[in-house]
Amino acid sequence: MATQIMVIGLGQFGVSLARTLTERRVEVLAVDSRQARGQSIAIVVSEAVCLDAMDEGALARTAPERRDVCVVTIGPESREASIIVTALLRQMGARRIVARSADPLHERILRLVGAHEIVNPERAFGERLATKLVFEGVIEELPLGEDLVITEFRPPAAMVGRTLLALALPRKHEITVVAVRRAGAEAGKVMLPNPNEPLRADDILVVVAPPGAVTRFTRSL
Repeated sequence: MATQIMVIGLGQFGVSLARTLTERRVEVLAVDSRQARGQSIAIVVSEAVCLDAMDEGALARTAPERRDVCVVTIGPESREASIIVTALLRQMGARRIVARSADPLHERILRLVGAHEIVNPERAFGERLATKLVFEGVIEELPLGEDLVITEFRPPAAMVGRTLLALALPRKHEITVVAVRRAGAEAGKVMLPNPNEPLRADDILVVVAPPGAVTRFTRSL
């Protein structure tokens, strides 16, 4: 059975999320109080409905307790609405509620009323962009909770030709290489790391580390 996710709030972030989830074969129920926004996404998602999610009866009819995830993507201009909708979803037995926050105070309130997870897309994008600007080798970063980050990066020149065994990244820098992606003639090939094989200039390392560990390590080279 396909994963079922309800996305409430079809601003730019909500629409992007709904489209991406659909591309990944998730059954998406898209919800917004503005009919035009629902119509614009209706041909993409499994179902789109126009309703006021702050209306308890209307929200209950979407059966949030049967969804795998309910995502409240209501924008920062409507903090009160996002808080009320999050609280209603929790009262209705939603299994997993992910809510969008605008600032630390908003985040604390969302947690108090029942959100299981909090996202702040603007902050997350800013942090990722800052990392890319500071360290040009970073290709992508993905947080794993608050304590770990998955990072894809190209090894700096000082790493090329050295082995992972010699670099001792886990012991010295709290960095664990979990995969190596090859470019060039072997483009697209993903391999488990060989600790005794010298790194190539066109390798892309996929590592798990605490936030900031990769940047600190590369600056130390």
